[in-house]
Amino acid sequence: MQRIVVGISGASGVIYGVRALEVLKELGVETHLVMSKSAELTIHYELDRSADDVKALATEVHAVRNVGASIASGSFKSLGMLIAPCSIRTLGEITSGVTSSLLTRAADVVLKERRRLVLMVRETPFHLGHLKNMVSATEMGAVIAPPLPAFYANPQTLDDIVNHSVGRALDLFDLDAPDTHRWTES
Repeated sequence: MQRIVVGISGASGVIYGVRALEVLKELGVETHLVMSKSAELTIHYELDRSADDVKALATEVHAVRNVGASIASGSFKSLGMLIAPCSIRTLGEITSGVTSSLLTRAADVVLKERRRLVLMVRETPFHLGHLKNMVSATEMGAVIAPPLPAFYANPQTLDDIVNHSVGRALDLFDLDAPDTHRWTES
């Protein structure tokens, strides 16, 4: 079975992580979820859902303080990790190598094992420090994939935009999300 680690930080845009969990469940991919404490608050404010509702979408949930969890070890085999959304704080911890939680420790492990780490960075505008951290993460092997709308897909709703961004992020793991419109498709 394929499996992927999904991280949700407290940045605005938690819908991206939630939608990724929904799509991965639909695709039959085993998911291991880790959320920051701020993510749990953001879920409530942005989605009017509970953190428990989101946790129910995952195959397994890991407490953010449990740095001894399976996903903190290089021997944990996976396709990699998606952090959606990825806050600037989370990005900074990853690039510094000084990880303070399971969220950033799991990302560090994915990088050291040369697996795919996709960061849906959610911030705007960027200052030079943000950009340098994105360059550093890229040089370390991560993929920076901000959730930017693709208007060629002719989105009609916010869900269309979210689905497309999540689908493109999952493409980076060679997973084909059903609602992803391609450039040549109508």
